[in-house]
Amino acid sequence: MTVEARQQTKCVIADLTASILSILLFNIFRYEWFIDNIGSWSLVQFLTSKTILTGWILFPMMMVMIFYLSGAYYNVMTRSRLDELINTVVSTAIGSIIIYFTILIDDIVDSKASIYEMLGTLWLTMTVFVGSERMYLSSRLIQRVRAGQPGYNTLIVGVTRSAINMVDKINNSPKTLGFNIIGYVNPTSDAPNATDLSLPVYPLGDIEKVIREHNVVKLIVMPHRDGIHATMRLINDLFPLGKSIFISPVLLHVISGKSSFGNVSGEPLIDVSHPDISPSTASCKRAADIVLSALALAILSPVFLAIAAAIRIKSPGGGILYRQERVGFRKKHFNIIKFRTMRPDAEENGPALSSPDDPRITPIGRFLRKYRLDELPQFWNVLKGEMSIVGPRPEREYYISRIVKEVPYYSLIHNVRPGITSWGMVKYGYATTVEQMVERLQYDLVYIENISFRVDMKIILYTVRTVLTGKGV
Repeated sequence: MTVEARQQTKCVIADLTASILSILLFNIFRYEWFIDNIGSWSLVQFLTSKTILTGWILFPMMMVMIFYLSGAYYNVMTRSRLDELINTVVSTAIGSIIIYFTILIDDIVDSKASIYEMLGTLWLTMTVFVGSERMYLSSRLIQRVRAGQPGYNTLIVGVTRSAINMVDKINNSPKTLGFNIIGYVNPTSDAPNATDLSLPVYPLGDIEKVIREHNVVKLIVMPHRDGIHATMRLINDLFPLGKSIFISPVLLHVISGKSSFGNVSGEPLIDVSHPDISPSTASCKRAADIVLSALALAILSPVFLAIAAAIRIKSPGGGILYRQERVGFRKKHFNIIKFRTMRPDAEENGPALSSPDDPRITPIGRFLRKYRLDELPQFWNVLKGEMSIVGPRPEREYYISRIVKEVPYYSLIHNVRPGITSWGMVKYGYATTVEQMVERLQYDLVYIENISFRVDMKIILYTVRTVLTGKGV
């Protein structure tokens, strides 16, 4: 288990324990101060009643779910104590309101003021208990990081003078950021020119072995000596490793033509392997993907069967489903699933983009594409975590290698899960050439910079309109 996973586990257990204790204490207050219809029950009888015991089990679990949706368990190693405090205050307020309207609203109290006092007591009790354990865990983590424990084993990708200066800055920083530099990675086949390298230098081809043997969790990429395109190709190759990738703000500005204050960590380094979205948005987006994709697979199962039968009857000689390898989140490869819309021999001469009048498309396939019905099986990709409902469309490695040559910052697309639908698909549509793929990319980059539920809902509504009007081709 990684250091971050252990910290997440500690946070969940601590939140669950604090929620149980806070609800227990609140029920004692509730018995002593607020309820008028308690009758002859003793405190023990009240606390062991079926209703109280049920709430004692369910509500702490509900609170942990609220904390998850609020993003409390996202980036636990870098969250500030102020973020923890704000998250606690808001989350416990939401939980208190839910508990009140599900259980406490039936309590008989002596005045309307008692209702607000009871709700305030519940909120304050949970805030104090949860906030205290969170401040303790956060403070302990900060102390350990500043003391060099835990240290995040880190590789510097580059052996230039700027790479050596970066190591010196990190090692001499008055407040350590937890980076434990264990060596350099040489991205070229040439021997490094510098002679004052105090740490080991590993060839790029051995980076996976080095990461595995030394439990490396962070990579700091320095500008490649061959220019920005070489730097972006390097970052593109590092995404599949699944590690946090840091670059300097100056390099980000050169890559994308803009500056960013997102994910800045100390020296200043920017994490380009994670999307610059709020923790609550990231958590809620994934939770919504799971719920909606599961519902879609269940509700649309009759439609799936009808389409499968139509493909089998109208387009014999091939499978019903079509699987194709695509590149997804952090450049991990996965098999996207679609209903087959082309002849089985459609790409016997190699990869080729389709067009509206493509003769390879079958008659039933043309209908499915027109209403985007061929995309429906991808809800299974969403449920597995390979895709999201809304996100940039995943492409094949064959086309990505060509796009990166023209647009070096294309690699930033891999910061988020690819989607069934996207801003580029609803505003631009299908691309029939690499040049059109590059044009459509601009819409997806705008989406990544503006991810929110409002934007996702807007894209979904546009997609529904496309489906209903048959403008999918």
